[in-house]
Amino acid sequence: MIEKLNMKTPNFTDENIEKIAQIFPDCLTEKKDENGNLVKAIDFDLLKQELSSNIVEGNKERYSINWPGKKKAMLKANEPINKTLRPCVEESVNFDTTQNLYIEGDNLDALKLLQESYINKIKMIYIDPPYNTGNDFVYKDNFTKDVEDEYLEGGQKDEDGGRLVANLDSNGRYHSDWLSMMYPRLKLARNLLKDDGVIFISIDDNEVHNLRKICDDIFGENNFVTEFIWEKKKKPSFLHRNIGKLSEYILCYVKNTENTFPFSIDTTTIGKKYPLNNAGNSINKLIFPAKTIKFNMNDCEIEPQNMSEGNIITKLLTHLVVKNGLNENEFILEGEWRYSQIKINEIIKNNETIVISKIPFRPNHIKSGGEVKKMKNNFSPTHYKMETNEDATEQLIKLFGKEIFDTPKPLKLLKTLIKSVTYENKDNIILDFFSGSSTIAEAVISLNLDKGNRKFINIQVAENLDTSIQTATGKSKEVLTNAITFLNDIKKPRLITEIGKERIRRAGKKILEENKEKEGIEDLDIGFRVLKIDSSNMKDVYYTPDTLTQSQLPGLVENIKNDRSPEDLLFQVLLDWGVDLTLNITKDKINGQDVYFVDDNSLCACFDKGLSEEFIKELASISKEKDMMRVVFRDNGFDKDETKDNVVQIFKQQSPTTEVRSI
Repeated sequence: MIEKLNMKTPNFTDENIEKIAQIFPDCLTEKKDENGNLVKAIDFDLLKQELSSNIVEGNKERYSINWPGKKKAMLKANEPINKTLRPCVEESVNFDTTQNLYIEGDNLDALKLLQESYINKIKMIYIDPPYNTGNDFVYKDNFTKDVEDEYLEGGQKDEDGGRLVANLDSNGRYHSDWLSMMYPRLKLARNLLKDDGVIFISIDDNEVHNLRKICDDIFGENNFVTEFIWEKKKKPSFLHRNIGKLSEYILCYVKNTENTFPFSIDTTTIGKKYPLNNAGNSINKLIFPAKTIKFNMNDCEIEPQNMSEGNIITKLLTHLVVKNGLNENEFILEGEWRYSQIKINEIIKNNETIVISKIPFRPNHIKSGGEVKKMKNNFSPTHYKMETNEDATEQLIKLFGKEIFDTPKPLKLLKTLIKSVTYENKDNIILDFFSGSSTIAEAVISLNLDKGNRKFINIQVAENLDTSIQTATGKSKEVLTNAITFLNDIKKPRLITEIGKERIRRAGKKILEENKEKEGIEDLDIGFRVLKIDSSNMKDVYYTPDTLTQSQLPGLVENIKNDRSPEDLLFQVLLDWGVDLTLNITKDKINGQDVYFVDDNSLCACFDKGLSEEFIKELASISKEKDMMRVVFRDNGFDKDETKDNVVQIFKQQSPTTEVRSI
């Protein structure tokens, strides 16, 4: 009998219970669910006993972040969904060959759908979430009925159940709602990061303190890297009553600090001098082994002495003999040093040059050039000649002819972040699940001019601009009006996602045109596959057979929704089987049936009906030839019951390593 695919996102709670049970089997117990059925559960008292002799009891005070709705937010992250991603070829660019994705829909759903295919595969995540300023938009995730009524009565939610509402600070849940929105998304995002993966999060003063706390909770305080300061304006904003604001922040965390490396966008230059003295540091002694330091002076002997001048402290503590331009013997210096003894030993081991040219000694480390140079955590026009919001606006005006997006991020900022963590491996995936105007996509394409193969995954909810403009004022209303006019002119729906997709199309063409003489430019991937979140392709009967009565069964032979195409089914299978969603897909005719091949031999699918035993044997033969990993059919796709019964045996005989499933 053919096994059926599950065709829904995993139940992360069940998976976590299984993981705990593997480590602490004595903590596994059973309880009755709401239907009275026995289900697996964890005895938390026993688990506490297993974990430590110094237990933090449930009601004891301890350092933590908490808010009304945190437990529900945690459950929201683990809750499975019956949804899928449907391909939209007509809105894509180079659908068959691109390795980039544009996912349209709620990012919480999208992150859940990506768990199987992209777990531990994303190198970098960048997000620019709502800042919770009181007028921006926040996702509303499954509040209880009394809260729903509260929002409806307060005019914060429409009668159609609109999920994007202004989070006014008059709302008692001002911070709690924002935290409950961010928490499950960040929790799911962490699962997708590689072991050396990095997340960057743009934020301003309103929630930076809370964001830092929930990131400590999710990623671990020891995995905090820095709080980058980005100078976002050339002239300050004086909206605050006390101060003119120029900057905002980019929080940075890694998945596991033990697996990461220096963030860098440039390397040291040949011959550049780095003084070892650094006034203000603590006073330490450095030991220099014999014949390891270059001296630009005649042979001589130097007695111990104080060589300090001004604010520079340097003392020679031992007798020193200089011969043939080197220190003949080991000597010790005391002072305020830029480097530790460990670093000095590393420099010497690498045969790098430390030179002393005069008395009093002022040692310099001479760079051989090409070494990784750690980046600073200050992004400003002074440091890195960083672009600002004004530059970002100009970049979009050049593409679209008018200002159609409010406060986009500049290209150089995102290119800097991406380059800083992909300089060693240019074949990585970059994810943005609040992708807005798609700056991250353009940044990835532009960076790949260095012959890299970075890929992007953009996720954006299809916010309706007609709805947004109703509450907009001032400059925001003007920009939204421009955006609506632009989308009308190009005959696209008035959705924020249409701006994002159009930006990638235009930016890709612009980059190709500006670099048409560049070698290998024809290989630059400027495409993207558009995938849209929708309800599952499977009818409810697929998931809830135990609720059906005998009289309902005859009308439910077909378990797939009528409006779904074979391509729709294929992508849900890819999700369920955890297959990369950008792999090459080809379609062939075999014995008159449409057969899809993913990455040649990763997966083979046929969703036609009336499949004969002759066809199955032919496909099994092809599968053996290709060393096919997986094959999937429609459960009711066979010409007769005997054919369905024989499928597994046919493949066992002809292609025994191929996994066979049905939907």
